[in-house]
Amino acid sequence: MDFSSAPFNPVDNVIFCQLSYLTLDGIVPDIENKEAITIDLAVEIYNKKFKRQNGLIHSSVFKNDPEFINALGASKRFGKCHLFGYINQIDTDREKQFSAISILADNDHYFIAFRGTDTSIIGWKEDLNMSFQEVIPSQAEAVKYLEKIAAMTSGPIYIGGHSKGGNLAIYAASFCNERIKKRIVNIYNNDGPGFHESVIKSAGFAEIKNRIHCYVPQSSIVGKFLEHSSDYTIIKSSQSGIMQHDLYSWDVMYNNLVHIDKVTISSQYVNKTIREWLSRLDNEQRRQFIEAIYQILNATGAETIYDIELSRVKSAYRMLKSYNNINQKTKKLIWKTIMELFRCAGNNFKSLLSDNQNE
Repeated sequence: MDFSSAPFNPVDNVIFCQLSYLTLDGIVPDIENKEAITIDLAVEIYNKKFKRQNGLIHSSVFKNDPEFINALGASKRFGKCHLFGYINQIDTDREKQFSAISILADNDHYFIAFRGTDTSIIGWKEDLNMSFQEVIPSQAEAVKYLEKIAAMTSGPIYIGGHSKGGNLAIYAASFCNERIKKRIVNIYNNDGPGFHESVIKSAGFAEIKNRIHCYVPQSSIVGKFLEHSSDYTIIKSSQSGIMQHDLYSWDVMYNNLVHIDKVTISSQYVNKTIREWLSRLDNEQRRQFIEAIYQILNATGAETIYDIELSRVKSAYRMLKSYNNINQKTKKLIWKTIMELFRCAGNNFKSLLSDNQNE
C-alpha cells in the first residue's frame, strides 16, 4: 500500500530512522548534490557494493539489516521512495559523529532521518558530552542540515531519529528559523536522550513541543536520560533490558506501534539512579570524569566498539596500562565518581524494595 492510500504513520517513522544507520556513502547523493535515488535502486547497488567472494557481506550496524534492506527495496510502499541529501561525518578533533538522510516519501512529503550513535568510540563520547555541554557539535550540525534540506525542497517536513538521532531531530526543529518551523508536521524521537536544561527552557522548544512524539520501550534507559519535558508513549519490545533500545525489537501492528501502559520497575530504578548521580556532580566534575574514561579507552587505539571486542585481551592490557599512567588526582576523581554511583544505586534499591512492600 503506497502513501497515497495510507498516510504517513509511526511505523514509517521507525523504518526511515532505521534506514539512516545504513552505510550509504557513494550510493545516495550527498547533501551538496540535488539528485536522488530510489530505495530499490539504492538497495541493488548496496548489495553489489558489499558482495565478496564468500557471499554477501553487509556493512551494517545491526544483524537484521541485510533482511531489512532487501524487504525495503521490494516493498511497494517504500521501494520507489527517493533518497537524497546523505551526509556522514566523523570528526575526532571536534568530537562529532553526525549522519543524516532525507527521503521523499511521495510527491511532496519529506522525512529527514538523523542517525543515532554508531559503533564509533567518538560517537559515544559525544553522547556523554551531553551531560555537561549545552550544545554538542552534532546538534549544531543538525540545524544546518535541516535548513539546507528545507532550502532544496517545498512542502511538509517530518523529522525523526533513533537514540541520539531523536535528540538531534528535536534540537534541529527547536532552533531552525521560523519559516521552516511552520513546515514541520511532526518530530519523532525514538528512545532518544533528553537535553541540557537551557534547551528545555528555550522559546524554540516551546514552539514545537506539541508536535513532538516520543517513543520509549518498556525498559527504556537511553530514552529517559537527561531532561525531556514532554510526554512519551511506551512501546512493547520483544527484547529485555538495554536490548530494547534496538528498533528491530519494537512490536508493530497495522499502521502503528504496540503501546503498553508503563515502563518496567528496572527502568524506573536505573533512570532514578542515573538522575540522582548526575545531580550530585556539577558540569566540571562530569566533564573531568568523562574525559578520564575516554582517555583510557582511547589508549586501546580502537576506533569502534567492535575493535575493542575483537581484541579484548590487548585492549584490556592497554586500558590498564593507560590507567596506571594517569596522575593520582585523576584516579581519585574516577573512583570517587564511581563510588557515588554505587551509593545512589544502593539508596534507590532500598527505596525500590520499600515501595514494592507498600504496594
